[in-house]
Formats: sequence, C-alpha cells, structure tokens
Amino acid sequence: MVEAATRVAFPFAAIVGQPELQRALLLAAIDPAIGGVLISGPRGTAKSTAARALAALLPPSVNASPAPFVTLPLAASVEQLVGTLNLEDVLSLGRVRLQPGLLARAHQGVLYVDEVNLLPDELVDALLDVAASGINTVERDGISQQHAARFVLVGTMNPEEGELRPQLLDRFGLSVTMANPADAAQRMTIMRARLAFDEQPLAFGEQHAGEQTRLADAVVAARAALPRLVWSDAVLHRAATRAMDAGVDGMRADLVILRAARALAALEGRGEVTESDVEAVAELALAHRRVVGANASAASAMPQPQPQPPSNGRQEPLTALHARADRPHHDASAEPSANPSVVGDWGALPPRPESITRVLSVEGWHEKKA
Repeated sequence: MVEAATRVAFPFAAIVGQPELQRALLLAAIDPAIGGVLISGPRGTAKSTAARALAALLPPSVNASPAPFVTLPLAASVEQLVGTLNLEDVLSLGRVRLQPGLLARAHQGVLYVDEVNLLPDELVDALLDVAASGINTVERDGISQQHAARFVLVGTMNPEEGELRPQLLDRFGLSVTMANPADAAQRMTIMRARLAFDEQPLAFGEQHAGEQTRLADAVVAARAALPRLVWSDAVLHRAATRAMDAGVDGMRADLVILRAARALAALEGRGEVTESDVEAVAELALAHRRVVGANASAASAMPQPQPQPPSNGRQEPLTALHARADRPHHDASAEPSANPSVVGDWGALPPRPESITRVLSVEGWHEKKA
C-alpha cells in the first residue's frame, strides 16, 4: 500500500527517547546498501511512527513528489511485491509490458514491513535480495526485465509473535531492540508530544520544522559525500575484530559495520572514517548476528545474560532465545540413555522403525515387458 503524500507524518525530530533507533534509520537512509533496519520490540513503542517519519526526511523523487512510504501487507503475493510481465501485450502490441509491484513503487522512498517475522520466507528472501542490490529482476516464461528499486527497508517485529530464521536475520543490515519506557517523566513527555500532534498536526510540525530541515539537508549532503570518504587499515582491523569477537558467520557483518561507520562519518560532516565510528555503530550491526557464548568485545552495549547454545551447536536468532528461556529444561546427561525421547531438542519425538512391504503389483498398471 502506498500512502497518500498529503498525510502528515509525526516529525522525526520530535521522537522522544530513541536515539539509537533514530541513528540506525538515518544511517540506512544515507546508504540503503546497508540493508535496512530491523526493529524489534513490544507493541506501542512507536516502531511504525519512526519508519513513517523517516520518509518525510528523504529527498523528493525525480518528479519532485514526496518520497513514497510503501507498506507491504502480510497477505501480499510475490507478484504483488516484485511485479509481473504482461505477456498479453506481446500478442496485441508486440512488446512486453512490466506491471510494477510494491518494490518499484517504493523506489527512492521507504518500504515498511510490519511483523516481518510473520511473512512467508519466499517474500522475505525476495525483499532482502532487492534491498541489498537496489535492482529488481522480474522474470516470466523465459522473459526478464530489470528496474531500479533503491529504497530504505524498515522491518518491525514483536518477538512474542514468532521468530525470524537466522539466515534472514543476517540479511538485515542493522537492528535495534526497543523496550517500554521505564521512566515516568519520559512517558509524560511522549504523551504530551503525541497528544499535541494528534490535536494540531500542522502546528506541531511547524514547531519542529527547523530541525526537520536540518536533518533532511544532512541526509542529502551525507549521500553526496559517501564516495569521497576513505578508511584506514586500522578501521578495517577494528571492524574485523568486532565481528570476530561476536562470532558471526561470513563477512556480511564486517561490511555492514564499515558501511554504517562511513555513513556516520558522512552524517557528521567528516572526511575520514575513524575507529570511533566503528565502535559507535558496531552493536547496531552485530546485535542480531552475535553467536550465543561468543567473546563479545568490551565496547559492546550493556551485556545481557545469555542462555547456553543449543545442543546441536547451531546459531539461534536472538528472538529464539526468549522462547527457549520459557521452555522446560532438562539435563539429557541425567536421563537413562535407553530412553531416546529425552535426547536432543525439547519436545522432539523419538525415532520409530517402520517395516517395508514389497509391492508385487499395482492395480491398473501394466507389467513391464522386456
């Protein structure tokens, strides 16, 4: 769904008490190749408000219209997402016409996916492929067409409603975990801001117009500065060290850290990426990729007590840890080895042998002749 350009969005500059979320969204807006932002948290923590507010900061599209804010419905099909080719035009007009999908509509804007953990895997795979490359390929019956699809991907999820596979978690560039405000004064500030916006949205927007303009100009300037920024071997080493300390698989985390650090340096108007930039963004890139039990760097954010790794040794997403903590626990070594039902993951059924019956003939089939 593409929202009307006339809808007034809550000002990005007026968001209260979420500096890490604002930083992650701004970095992804400066360099969409980072791979978007995954926002995890309970209901009512302004996840969708922040995503919609980001679209208002982005520069206008080629035709001078506001940057689009496109919502991907949970019930969308792959064709609705990536588009399709109208082969009927081949017969009538002699050419193939592309019917654009939501990815094309989100070009130069924000693509928002609420409850991304509830989407079918094929939709998430297609979405993340295009978000990383900026190019959408539509194929049908041996015919292929491509179009640009450069957008800021923002996905949200409530861990209580389900998990996201580790392979898909790794494909998101940055992640932020939100919590309910625990300070009464901060909650009062949030309520005042929201009530003022609901009563007089235009007047509330005018109060923050100066800061909104400054942020919008900073995003445009940072995008233009990205190709000129350089990093030293020390910066590369720091990014690699942080990724190794987190025990991540592959090189995607290292590259995301570097891209995010470069975007931060550009946002702050500096001409070189520093090790401090790496430290400032590392946790945003590693929180959802960190292997349980890895030797995390001392510079990471506040440590959280972590459950032990699963018995099969595979990495689990952070969202899986919350569910695992609520499951009954047992010590497999303390159970009799003769009972296979207690070995392996909790809830698994023991193997049961099945006999094989030889089929001599099948009714309706003809016997094969030599």
